[in-house]
Amino acid sequence: MLRRLYHEQPESFAFTPANQEWAEAQISKYPEGRQASAIIPLLWRAQEQEGWLSRPAIEHVADMLGMDYIRALEVATFYFMFQLQPVGKAAHFQICGTLSCMICGAEDLVAVCKDKIAPKPFQLSEDGRFSWEEVECLGACANAPMAQIGKDYYEDLTAERFSEIIDELAAGRVPVPGPQNGRYAAEPESGLTTLKDFESGRAKHNASVQRAVDLGDTVKRIDGTEVPLVAPWRAKGANHAPAPSSVTLNEEPVAVTAKAAPAEASAAVGTRPAALDAPRGGKADDLRKIKGIGRKLEKLCHELGVYHFDQIAGWTADEVAWVDENLAGFKGRVSRDGWVEQAKILAAGGETEFSRRMDEDDA
Repeated sequence: MLRRLYHEQPESFAFTPANQEWAEAQISKYPEGRQASAIIPLLWRAQEQEGWLSRPAIEHVADMLGMDYIRALEVATFYFMFQLQPVGKAAHFQICGTLSCMICGAEDLVAVCKDKIAPKPFQLSEDGRFSWEEVECLGACANAPMAQIGKDYYEDLTAERFSEIIDELAAGRVPVPGPQNGRYAAEPESGLTTLKDFESGRAKHNASVQRAVDLGDTVKRIDGTEVPLVAPWRAKGANHAPAPSSVTLNEEPVAVTAKAAPAEASAAVGTRPAALDAPRGGKADDLRKIKGIGRKLEKLCHELGVYHFDQIAGWTADEVAWVDENLAGFKGRVSRDGWVEQAKILAAGGETEFSRRMDEDDA
């Protein structure tokens, strides 16, 4: 399925202070140079905050992790858990349409969505509160048909019960998730055939449903005010660098690693090339026409005083070695991608196959 970014994008994105602290704590799980491992939780948190994942949010997360934007975009567009367009503010309904659910009535649930929410998937309801989509198998085949609403599964649905659930959510209530036909979990509909003694001593709900009931509102998105234990691993002596901020865990301050800063320039390798204080004539060359340079690397080049093709074209072997060593998070990229050779062609007014494709795409 082709997944594209939404045609209307906000101008910017920033985490709330609480979510920023949470995100920095997630990054601190990973050793220096491996911050990109936090990409999925940070994208998910951005989606929880805004309701969907915008391009500015994806790029903001990429900047926090020192990643090329294209790498973050690859993750966001690959996983269907990331919504690349606005969804309902109150709830987004994901109807399982795979074999078991289809046989047991998923089409009836889709018909309810079309009637009560909007005619097409991802189309917002008139009040903007609801949206829906059909998804692949959600793994609750024994309780088909089912739908995921918020963070919970609603199983053993009928069209009538599903319609009632939508009405309850519209009225501001959160229906109890899990099986909707009286089943406890995924036992036979006719009742238990083994372990029958368990039936008399069990809790009112299965563990998953009970957790949702205890939380009270599992449709509500996370906004960072839930006071989570954002960095419990720090209290266990994890080998991470100290950070400028802290949170309280079990009444004792626990350091939280802030956004990783670019590595200090290393003087041990090569020779630093001449740098400019600003681009000549107030206009920098589009360094992204060099294959291997994305927005993040272009920004790093500017921070090093590199704005023009002819600067890169004139680098000596020692200067290449220095830049390779000092591109924080991207060491070795100059040599690996052949920046100097490409820059010589571009500085002379020519074009490479890569720059030609860029120009064609822009056109």
